[in-house]
Amino acid sequence: MRYILILLLFPAFVYALPDTLPVPGGIVALPISNTTERPTVLFKKRKVMIVKNETNWLAIIGLPLNIKQGTHKAQVRIKGEEPYYIPFQVTKKKYPEQHITIKNKRMVNPNKYDMKRIAADRIRINKALKHWSDNNDVQLNFNRPVEGIYSSAFGLKRFFNKQARRPHSGLDIAAKQGTLILAPAKGTIVETGNYFFNGNTVFIDHGQGLISMYCHLDEINVKNNQLISQNDVIGKIGMTGRVTGPHLHWSVSLNNNMVDPSLFLPPSQRP
Repeated sequence: MRYILILLLFPAFVYALPDTLPVPGGIVALPISNTTERPTVLFKKRKVMIVKNETNWLAIIGLPLNIKQGTHKAQVRIKGEEPYYIPFQVTKKKYPEQHITIKNKRMVNPNKYDMKRIAADRIRINKALKHWSDNNDVQLNFNRPVEGIYSSAFGLKRFFNKQARRPHSGLDIAAKQGTLILAPAKGTIVETGNYFFNGNTVFIDHGQGLISMYCHLDEINVKNNQLISQNDVIGKIGMTGRVTGPHLHWSVSLNNNMVDPSLFLPPSQRP
């Protein structure tokens, strides 16, 4: 992991930035130079995280899994100046396939009543993932949330009962049911609930569009709006929702794009 001093216009903090990887599901850090004023940066019309190192502001941008290879650009807005664009390159990455057999057929082909619930779930989930808080003290050096075996990688092209589905938007960590799940970094609980596919789920807002999600829990041990510290217990491993066994599905969203959670972990904790 690359360590950079982050000197904010508040008390000084030292952070470990996430690793940058300019691929689908990766992260780009763009330097914004020649300004002492804190800029606003937009990528695909969405506000992105801004931090400061010793010489520049940095825009920390999450790249969606469906982004195309080639040149992309972020818009920079500085008070009193004309907006301008910074181009950056995204390279191709091919993710492997994963074929899973689900015994509960409704978890693959939901009925009309399930679909009504799924639509309501999606509204709540999207609201949580779009949440933004102007927090300048964002903790970016994560710990992995649970001890266990990495059972499914990020970005896999998934097939349930031979039917193609969306790519895997997180990391799966298999562990014994009831194993404690810890917050990987400090933040605020912005949503909890039970969802058709995700089961018992917790969302943590870490600040500036950085949201983490924890699915399939057996038990939720936090409440909405609760402030939490790194390594606080947020729940227990379970097998609620669409699962084949007890595990945690862990996702990280940055500017409302799912990115590889391992980019926030020290090398010793990565898959």
